[in-house]
Amino acid sequence: MEARFIHEGKAIDYTPTADMTAGTVVVLGDRVGVSIVDTPAEVLGALQVTGVFDFEKDNTVIPLYGRVYWNATAKKATVTATGNTLLGIALNATIATDTIVRVRLNS
Repeated sequence: MEARFIHEGKAIDYTPTADMTAGTVVVLGDRVGVSIVDTPAEVLGALQVTGVFDFEKDNTVIPLYGRVYWNATAKKATVTATGNTLLGIALNATIATDTIVRVRLNS
C-alpha cells in the first residue's frame, strides 16, 4: 500500500496550551489554522485549514487574488511576506482604510 485515505483534511486535530476562542488564528509551521469553536486548554479540539474566512487587516492595500499573510504579533492580515505566515489568497480587493479582508485559507 502506497497510501491510505484517513479524512478530507479540512480540519486537523489540535490541542491548545491555553484556552482558545473561536476565530483564533494558529500558526502551524508555514501555514495557519483557524479555530471555529471555543476550546479549553489541554483539550483536544480542531483547527480548520481550508475554507474562506474574514480576517482583520492592517492598513495595506490588498489586490484581488493577491497573497495575504498573517502577522502573528499584530494579529492582522497583511500583504507583507517578510516575517509573516501565508494565510492564502484575497477574495476581495481592499484599500488601506478597509478593516477586513476575505481570504481563501492556505491557497
